[in-house]
Amino acid sequence: MSAFETIIYEKTGGRAYITLNRPGFLNVYNMKMRDELYQAARAVTEDEEVKVVIIKGAGEKAFCAGADLTEFLTAPSPIIARQVRWERDLWGILLSIPQPVIAAMHGFVLGSGIEIALTCDFRIASSDARFGLPEVALGIIPAAGATQTLPRTIGRSPALYMLLNGEFLDAQEALKLGLVNKVVARDELLQAAETLSENIISRDSRTVRSLKSAVYRGMELPLEDALKLERRLFSSVSN
Repeated sequence: MSAFETIIYEKTGGRAYITLNRPGFLNVYNMKMRDELYQAARAVTEDEEVKVVIIKGAGEKAFCAGADLTEFLTAPSPIIARQVRWERDLWGILLSIPQPVIAAMHGFVLGSGIEIALTCDFRIASSDARFGLPEVALGIIPAAGATQTLPRTIGRSPALYMLLNGEFLDAQEALKLGLVNKVVARDELLQAAETLSENIISRDSRTVRSLKSAVYRGMELPLEDALKLERRLFSSVSN
């Protein structure tokens, strides 16, 4: 894979690490990062050696402090915008990664930072993490899935509170809401993500992928159909 400008992609011991790498700009998400994250997500999806993905932010201040609105609010023509969306559906491919994905978050986790984290299966936060969706104060709504992924994660009313109120949550508040799974000290963040990943790597990878598929696909089906899906997946990994 070619070198990236806005992310770092590393692979070792069954793990793929994707580091958001614009620390001088609080790892703000721009179009270049969108394209590079898309490439990395495609690579992960197609790599049988990767058992777990860990997404983290470079520097001391932020996981990701949102989107670069000077770029994303400068709209191209509708035809070009539709074509780009079709060719580079980052959020769709992040949600479709078959391996478990862990977000290790510190500092500011705002706007698109929360939206990236919500595409992950597990979210571990350091005690200094601060979460917020400031879009409403700018007269816009989130454009990368937060209106859909957030209520599916923490429930409708808490999600609307975050989306409409715009105030920041600290790590413990996020934990109580179910936005994050675990809070650790800042210097323990990466180790906590790696410890979780070790447990997953030790399992049969086909079983792990089938379990993730059963949960995600089943949630979109009526219960009867979801139970049939579970039985089919059980049979596929038992043979």
